[in-house]
Amino acid sequence: MIKNEKYNNLFSFWLISLIFLVILIIIVGGLTRLTDSGLSITEWEVFSGIFPPINQDQWERYFLEYKLIPQYIFLNSSMTLQEFKFIYYWEYFHRLLGRIIGLFFFIPFIFFVYKKILNSHLTLNLVSVSLLILLQGFLGWYMVRSGLTENVSVSHYRLSIHLLTAFFILSSLFWIFINHKNNSNKKFFQINSSFVVIKILLFLIYVQIIIGAFVSGLDAGKIYQTWPLMNGGYFPNDNFLINLFNFNDPSFIQFLHRNIAYIIFILSVYFGIFIYKNKVTYLNYPYLIFISIILIQILLGIFVLYSDVNIYIASLHQISSIILTVSILNLYFRSIRSI
Repeated sequence: MIKNEKYNNLFSFWLISLIFLVILIIIVGGLTRLTDSGLSITEWEVFSGIFPPINQDQWERYFLEYKLIPQYIFLNSSMTLQEFKFIYYWEYFHRLLGRIIGLFFFIPFIFFVYKKILNSHLTLNLVSVSLLILLQGFLGWYMVRSGLTENVSVSHYRLSIHLLTAFFILSSLFWIFINHKNNSNKKFFQINSSFVVIKILLFLIYVQIIIGAFVSGLDAGKIYQTWPLMNGGYFPNDNFLINLFNFNDPSFIQFLHRNIAYIIFILSVYFGIFIYKNKVTYLNYPYLIFISIILIQILLGIFVLYSDVNIYIASLHQISSIILTVSILNLYFRSIRSI
Protein backbone atom coordinates (compact mmCIF):
# COMPACT_ATOMS: atom_id res chain seq x y z
CA MET A 1 0.00 0.00 0.00
CA ILE A 2 3.01 2.30 0.55
CA LYS A 3 5.02 2.95 -2.58
CA ASN A 4 8.21 3.90 -0.73
CA GLU A 5 9.09 1.34 1.94
CA LYS A 6 11.35 3.72 3.86
CA TYR A 7 8.22 5.60 4.98
CA ASN A 8 6.46 2.43 6.13
CA ASN A 9 7.24 2.82 9.85
CA LEU A 10 6.48 6.55 9.77
CA PHE A 11 3.10 5.90 8.18
CA SER A 12 2.30 3.22 10.79
CA PHE A 13 3.29 5.54 13.63
CA TRP A 14 1.11 8.29 12.17
CA LEU A 15 -1.95 6.03 11.96
CA ILE A 16 -1.46 4.61 15.46
CA SER A 17 -1.03 8.12 16.89
CA LEU A 18 -4.18 9.32 15.15
CA ILE A 19 -6.14 6.34 16.45
CA PHE A 20 -5.07 7.04 20.03
CA LEU A 21 -5.84 10.74 19.65
CA VAL A 22 -9.33 9.97 18.37
CA ILE A 23 -9.87 7.53 21.25
CA LEU A 24 -8.71 10.22 23.66
CA ILE A 25 -11.06 12.85 22.27
CA ILE A 26 -14.02 10.44 22.47
CA ILE A 27 -13.19 9.82 26.14
CA VAL A 28 -12.76 13.53 26.87
CA GLY A 29 -15.96 14.27 24.93
CA GLY A 30 -17.82 11.74 27.07
CA LEU A 31 -16.51 13.32 30.26
CA THR A 32 -17.42 16.75 28.90
CA ARG A 33 -20.99 15.54 28.56
CA LEU A 34 -21.01 13.77 31.94
CA THR A 35 -19.82 16.95 33.67
CA ASP A 36 -22.33 19.11 31.72
CA SER A 37 -19.42 21.17 30.43
CA GLY A 38 -20.23 21.29 26.72
CA LEU A 39 -21.99 24.66 26.78
CA SER A 40 -19.37 26.51 28.82
CA ILE A 41 -17.86 28.08 25.67
CA THR A 42 -20.65 29.79 23.78
CA GLU A 43 -18.73 30.75 20.64
CA TRP A 44 -17.08 28.60 18.00
CA GLU A 45 -13.69 30.40 18.15
CA VAL A 46 -11.90 28.44 15.44
CA PHE A 47 -8.70 30.48 15.84
CA SER A 48 -9.19 32.88 18.75
CA GLY A 49 -9.93 30.10 21.25
CA ILE A 50 -6.57 28.35 20.91
CA PHE A 51 -5.46 29.65 24.31
CA PRO A 52 -7.60 29.73 27.47
CA PRO A 53 -8.25 32.95 29.41
CA ILE A 54 -5.08 34.29 31.02
CA ASN A 55 -6.41 37.04 33.29
CA GLN A 56 -9.39 37.89 35.44
CA ASP A 57 -11.03 40.13 32.84
CA GLN A 58 -11.02 37.37 30.23
CA TRP A 59 -12.46 34.88 32.71
CA GLU A 60 -15.21 37.31 33.63
CA ARG A 61 -16.07 37.83 29.95
CA TYR A 62 -16.44 34.09 29.28
CA PHE A 63 -18.43 33.65 32.46
CA LEU A 64 -20.72 36.54 31.54
CA GLU A 65 -21.42 34.96 28.14
CA TYR A 66 -22.26 31.67 29.86
CA LYS A 67 -24.65 33.48 32.21
CA LEU A 68 -26.81 34.45 29.20
CA ILE A 69 -27.74 30.90 28.17
CA PRO A 70 -30.62 28.80 29.60
CA GLN A 71 -28.33 26.24 31.25
CA TYR A 72 -26.97 28.87 33.62
CA ILE A 73 -30.29 30.67 34.11
CA PHE A 74 -32.34 27.57 34.96
CA LEU A 75 -29.77 25.12 36.35
CA ASN A 76 -26.56 26.84 37.43
CA SER A 77 -27.57 30.32 38.61
CA SER A 78 -25.61 29.85 41.84
CA MET A 79 -22.41 28.81 40.04
CA THR A 80 -19.22 30.59 41.07
CA LEU A 81 -16.42 31.63 38.75
CA GLN A 82 -14.23 28.86 40.15
CA GLU A 83 -16.90 26.27 39.35
CA PHE A 84 -17.25 27.74 35.88
CA LYS A 85 -13.51 27.29 35.29
CA PHE A 86 -13.93 23.55 35.92
CA ILE A 87 -16.53 23.08 33.17
CA TYR A 88 -14.74 25.55 30.89
CA TYR A 89 -11.52 23.52 30.93
CA TRP A 90 -13.31 20.29 30.02
CA GLU A 91 -14.78 21.90 26.90
CA TYR A 92 -11.55 23.75 26.17
CA PHE A 93 -9.46 20.56 26.20
CA HIS A 94 -12.07 18.83 24.07
CA ARG A 95 -11.81 21.56 21.45
CA LEU A 96 -8.01 21.71 21.78
CA LEU A 97 -7.79 17.99 21.04
CA GLY A 98 -9.96 18.53 17.97
CA ARG A 99 -7.50 21.14 16.70
CA ILE A 100 -4.53 18.88 17.44
CA ILE A 101 -6.13 15.98 15.56
CA GLY A 102 -6.82 18.24 12.58
CA LEU A 103 -3.23 19.47 12.41
CA PHE A 104 -1.78 16.02 13.12
CA PHE A 105 -3.85 14.58 10.29
CA PHE A 106 -3.53 17.19 7.57
CA ILE A 107 0.16 18.16 7.83
CA PRO A 108 1.55 14.59 7.51
CA PHE A 109 -1.12 13.69 4.95
CA ILE A 110 -0.07 16.61 2.74
CA PHE A 111 3.54 15.49 3.18
CA PHE A 112 2.73 11.90 2.14
CA VAL A 113 0.81 13.12 -0.89
CA TYR A 114 3.63 15.51 -1.85
CA LYS A 115 6.16 12.67 -1.62
CA LYS A 116 3.83 10.45 -3.70
CA ILE A 117 4.23 7.49 -1.38
CA LEU A 118 0.53 6.56 -1.20
CA ASN A 119 -1.31 4.59 -3.85
CA SER A 120 -4.54 6.01 -5.28
CA HIS A 121 -6.81 3.73 -3.23
CA LEU A 122 -5.17 4.67 0.05
CA THR A 123 -5.16 8.35 -0.88
CA LEU A 124 -8.89 8.21 -1.59
CA ASN A 125 -9.57 6.51 1.74
CA LEU A 126 -7.59 9.16 3.61
CA VAL A 127 -9.35 11.95 1.72
CA SER A 128 -12.63 10.44 2.98
CA VAL A 129 -11.27 10.53 6.54
CA SER A 130 -10.22 14.16 6.07
CA LEU A 131 -13.76 15.07 5.02
CA LEU A 132 -15.13 13.33 8.11
CA ILE A 133 -12.72 15.29 10.32
CA LEU A 134 -13.80 18.59 8.75
CA LEU A 135 -17.44 17.59 9.08
CA GLN A 136 -16.89 16.67 12.71
CA GLY A 137 -15.69 20.17 13.54
CA PHE A 138 -18.88 21.62 12.09
CA LEU A 139 -21.04 19.01 13.84
CA GLY A 140 -19.46 19.87 17.18
CA TRP A 141 -20.52 23.49 16.86
CA TYR A 142 -23.90 22.51 15.39
CA MET A 143 -24.44 20.42 18.52
CA VAL A 144 -23.40 23.20 20.91
CA ARG A 145 -25.71 25.72 19.19
CA SER A 146 -28.73 23.57 20.09
CA GLY A 147 -28.21 24.37 23.78
CA LEU A 148 -27.56 28.11 23.60
CA THR A 149 -31.01 29.59 23.13
CA GLU A 150 -33.95 27.50 24.36
CA ASN A 151 -32.64 24.26 25.90
CA VAL A 152 -30.60 23.65 29.05
CA SER A 153 -28.53 20.98 27.27
CA VAL A 154 -27.57 20.06 23.73
CA SER A 155 -29.91 18.13 21.45
CA HIS A 156 -29.47 14.39 21.97
CA TYR A 157 -29.98 13.92 18.23
CA ARG A 158 -27.08 16.22 17.41
CA LEU A 159 -25.03 14.64 20.20
CA SER A 160 -25.56 11.20 18.67
CA ILE A 161 -24.52 12.39 15.20
CA HIS A 162 -21.39 13.99 16.67
CA LEU A 163 -20.48 10.81 18.57
CA LEU A 164 -21.26 8.47 15.67
CA THR A 165 -19.06 10.53 13.35
CA ALA A 166 -16.20 10.23 15.85
CA PHE A 167 -16.64 6.44 15.81
CA PHE A 168 -16.71 6.47 12.00
CA ILE A 169 -13.39 8.34 11.98
CA LEU A 170 -11.94 5.86 14.48
CA SER A 171 -13.26 2.88 12.49
CA SER A 172 -11.90 4.25 9.21
CA LEU A 173 -8.44 4.88 10.65
CA PHE A 174 -8.34 1.46 12.29
CA TRP A 175 -9.43 -0.25 9.06
CA ILE A 176 -6.72 1.57 7.10
CA PHE A 177 -4.15 0.64 9.76
CA ILE A 178 -5.05 -3.04 9.93
CA ASN A 179 -4.97 -3.28 6.14
CA HIS A 180 -1.57 -1.60 6.12
CA LYS A 181 -0.24 -3.83 8.90
CA ASN A 182 -1.33 -6.98 7.06
CA ASN A 183 -0.29 -5.68 3.63
CA SER A 184 -3.83 -6.22 2.38
CA ASN A 185 -6.59 -4.25 0.75
CA LYS A 186 -9.77 -5.65 2.24
CA LYS A 187 -12.90 -3.65 1.54
CA PHE A 188 -15.03 -2.63 4.49
CA PHE A 189 -18.32 -3.04 2.64
CA GLN A 190 -18.61 -6.71 1.72
CA ILE A 191 -21.82 -7.42 -0.19
CA ASN A 192 -22.00 -11.17 0.29
CA SER A 193 -23.51 -13.81 2.57
CA SER A 194 -20.24 -14.69 4.30
CA PHE A 195 -20.49 -14.36 8.09
CA VAL A 196 -23.67 -12.31 7.97
CA VAL A 197 -23.91 -12.36 11.78
CA ILE A 198 -20.71 -10.31 12.12
CA LYS A 199 -22.12 -7.67 9.79
CA ILE A 200 -25.38 -7.56 11.76
CA LEU A 201 -23.43 -7.27 15.00
CA LEU A 202 -21.31 -4.45 13.63
CA PHE A 203 -24.42 -2.60 12.48
CA LEU A 204 -26.12 -3.09 15.85
CA ILE A 205 -23.07 -1.81 17.72
CA TYR A 206 -23.16 1.39 15.71
CA VAL A 207 -26.90 1.66 16.41
CA GLN A 208 -26.18 1.10 20.10
CA ILE A 209 -23.67 3.96 20.00
CA ILE A 210 -26.46 6.22 18.73
CA ILE A 211 -28.88 5.05 21.42
CA GLY A 212 -26.13 5.35 24.03
CA ALA A 213 -25.76 9.01 23.04
CA PHE A 214 -29.53 9.39 23.44
CA VAL A 215 -29.24 7.88 26.93
CA SER A 216 -26.49 10.34 27.80
CA GLY A 217 -28.20 13.35 26.25
CA LEU A 218 -31.52 12.67 27.98
CA ASP A 219 -29.96 11.49 31.28
CA ALA A 220 -31.99 8.33 30.73
CA GLY A 221 -29.66 6.29 32.94
CA LYS A 222 -31.16 8.05 35.96
CA ILE A 223 -34.75 7.00 35.26
CA TYR A 224 -34.69 3.28 36.11
CA GLN A 225 -31.74 2.17 38.21
CA THR A 226 -32.60 -1.48 38.68
CA TRP A 227 -31.66 -4.57 36.68
CA PRO A 228 -32.72 -6.93 35.11
CA LEU A 229 -36.21 -5.47 35.62
CA MET A 230 -37.20 -1.83 35.33
CA ASN A 231 -38.69 -1.18 38.77
CA GLY A 232 -40.21 -4.65 38.91
CA GLY A 233 -41.29 -5.02 35.29
CA TYR A 234 -39.76 -5.82 31.94
CA PHE A 235 -41.34 -2.71 30.42
CA PRO A 236 -41.02 0.75 31.98
CA ASN A 237 -44.23 1.61 33.80
CA ASP A 238 -44.47 5.35 33.09
CA ASN A 239 -46.79 5.53 30.09
CA PHE A 240 -44.65 3.13 28.07
CA LEU A 241 -47.26 2.32 25.43
CA ILE A 242 -48.12 6.00 24.97
CA ASN A 243 -44.46 6.84 24.47
CA LEU A 244 -43.55 3.77 22.42
CA PHE A 245 -40.98 4.79 19.78
CA ASN A 246 -40.86 8.28 21.25
CA PHE A 247 -37.14 9.01 20.98
CA ASN A 248 -37.54 12.00 23.29
CA ASP A 249 -38.77 9.81 26.15
CA PRO A 250 -35.94 8.77 28.54
CA SER A 251 -37.75 5.64 29.73
CA PHE A 252 -38.24 4.29 26.23
CA ILE A 253 -34.62 5.12 25.34
CA GLN A 254 -33.30 3.21 28.35
CA PHE A 255 -35.57 0.29 27.49
CA LEU A 256 -34.30 0.32 23.90
CA HIS A 257 -30.65 0.57 25.02
CA ARG A 258 -31.06 -2.45 27.30
CA ASN A 259 -32.77 -4.60 24.69
CA ILE A 260 -30.33 -3.84 21.89
CA ALA A 261 -27.62 -4.96 24.33
CA TYR A 262 -29.50 -8.23 24.89
CA ILE A 263 -29.79 -8.81 21.13
CA ILE A 264 -26.08 -8.09 20.63
CA PHE A 265 -25.19 -10.56 23.41
CA ILE A 266 -27.45 -13.32 22.05
CA LEU A 267 -26.08 -12.89 18.51
CA SER A 268 -22.53 -12.87 19.87
CA VAL A 269 -23.06 -16.17 21.69
CA TYR A 270 -24.71 -17.64 18.59
CA PHE A 271 -21.73 -16.63 16.49
CA GLY A 272 -19.38 -18.26 18.98
CA ILE A 273 -21.34 -21.51 18.68
CA PHE A 274 -21.17 -21.20 14.89
CA ILE A 275 -17.38 -20.78 15.00
CA TYR A 276 -17.03 -23.81 17.27
CA LYS A 277 -19.32 -26.12 15.29
CA ASN A 278 -17.83 -25.18 11.94
CA LYS A 279 -14.24 -25.24 13.25
CA VAL A 280 -13.46 -21.73 12.02
CA THR A 281 -10.28 -21.81 14.08
CA TYR A 282 -8.72 -18.66 12.63
CA LEU A 283 -11.49 -16.65 14.30
CA ASN A 284 -11.13 -18.24 17.75
CA TYR A 285 -8.76 -15.67 19.26
CA PRO A 286 -10.40 -12.47 17.90
CA TYR A 287 -13.79 -13.88 18.92
CA LEU A 288 -12.66 -14.58 22.49
CA ILE A 289 -11.44 -10.99 22.77
CA PHE A 290 -14.74 -9.71 21.39
CA ILE A 291 -17.02 -11.78 23.64
CA SER A 292 -14.92 -10.90 26.70
CA ILE A 293 -15.36 -7.20 26.02
CA ILE A 294 -19.09 -7.72 25.41
CA LEU A 295 -19.40 -9.20 28.90
CA ILE A 296 -17.37 -6.37 30.44
CA GLN A 297 -19.50 -3.82 28.61
CA ILE A 298 -22.75 -5.35 29.90
CA LEU A 299 -21.44 -5.51 33.48
CA LEU A 300 -20.31 -1.89 33.32
CA GLY A 301 -23.72 -0.88 31.97
CA ILE A 302 -25.38 -2.56 34.98
CA PHE A 303 -22.92 -0.91 37.37
CA VAL A 304 -23.68 2.49 35.81
CA LEU A 305 -27.34 2.05 36.74
CA TYR A 306 -26.70 0.88 40.30
CA SER A 307 -24.14 3.64 40.87
CA ASP A 308 -26.58 6.43 39.96
CA VAL A 309 -24.51 7.11 36.84
CA ASN A 310 -21.21 7.49 38.65
CA ILE A 311 -18.98 9.55 36.36
CA TYR A 312 -16.02 7.16 36.57
CA ILE A 313 -18.07 4.02 35.86
CA ALA A 314 -20.00 5.79 33.10
CA SER A 315 -16.71 6.84 31.51
CA LEU A 316 -15.39 3.27 31.74
CA HIS A 317 -18.59 2.12 30.05
CA GLN A 318 -17.87 4.46 27.16
CA ILE A 319 -14.21 3.44 27.01
CA SER A 320 -15.23 -0.19 26.79
CA SER A 321 -17.57 0.71 23.89
CA ILE A 322 -14.50 2.04 22.04
CA ILE A 323 -12.60 -1.19 22.70
CA LEU A 324 -15.68 -3.18 21.69
CA THR A 325 -15.88 -1.34 18.36
CA VAL A 326 -12.22 -2.01 17.65
CA SER A 327 -12.61 -5.67 18.58
CA ILE A 328 -15.62 -6.24 16.30
CA LEU A 329 -13.77 -4.49 13.47
CA ASN A 330 -10.81 -6.81 14.05
CA LEU A 331 -13.11 -9.85 14.07
CA TYR A 332 -14.83 -8.63 10.91
CA PHE A 333 -11.49 -8.03 9.22
CA ARG A 334 -10.26 -11.54 10.08
CA SER A 335 -13.46 -13.05 8.72
CA ILE A 336 -12.74 -11.61 5.25
CA ARG A 337 -10.52 -14.16 3.56
CA SER A 338 -10.16 -12.66 0.10
CA ILE A 339 -8.37 -9.42 -0.78
